Amino acid sequence: MWALFKKEITGFFSSLTGYVVIAVFLLLNSLFIWILPGQFNVIENGYSSLDSLFSIAPWVFLFLVPAITMRMISEEKRNGTLELLYTRPVSELQIILAKFLASWALVLCSLIPTLIYFWSVARLGNPAGNMDMGGTWGSYAGLLFLGGIYAAIGIFASALTGNQIVAFIVAVFVSFLMYLGFEFLSGLAGAGQISFFITRLGIGYHYNSMSRGVLDSRDLLYFLGVMVLFIMGTRTLLQSRKW
Repeated sequence: MWALFKKEITGFFSSLTGYVVIAVFLLLNSLFIWILPGQFNVIENGYSSLDSLFSIAPWVFLFLVPAITMRMISEEKRNGTLELLYTRPVSELQIILAKFLASWALVLCSLIPTLIYFWSVARLGNPAGNMDMGGTWGSYAGLLFLGGIYAAIGIFASALTGNQIVAFIVAVFVSFLMYLGFEFLSGLAGAGQISFFITRLGIGYHYNSMSRGVLDSRDLLYFLGVMVLFIMGTRTLLQSRKW
């Protein structure tokens, strides 16, 4: 499994894929946070806060993570190399986990350079370092787990089809539904317990909860549970090829 994980990571950085993903993520966030005028511009807002990053990044990841994962299994199926992987001493679950963890690792690599933003904003505070540290680190954790769910969804979508474009579109749609769709549905349900229950099914509710700086076990269980759900769904799809 770890050999396959290393192979996927090496594949990202031996081609332009990994560098392009990280560069696009940093460029888009930098434009909104530091250059373009508007509500996300840190300098214009006058507050030492990274809320702009944590508002924009989920939407950037919504497209970038499916772009990473769309080829993971669909390309193997199209090229006929998936059967070749089965000849190795790894199970289907190990193959899926290796590809999922490699995608998630690239999400982490995209987030690490943004610590420069964190340092810069902290230095701009008056006095220096005057910012909500708990909320900032909680948001980073939430963003990492959100990227993990997007990666799991992307792997699942990639297993559905041998067409990378279709896999990308399905992953974006399902990720959007998981992030914001349940909040929309809860609005249609009106007020009350049913509406609140539907809201809690979405990523956005738990991501915002972690952004307050409190690592609630319920939020962690939600993120891990959704990742496991899509990973097991991917395993079922691969096993169905043998039925």
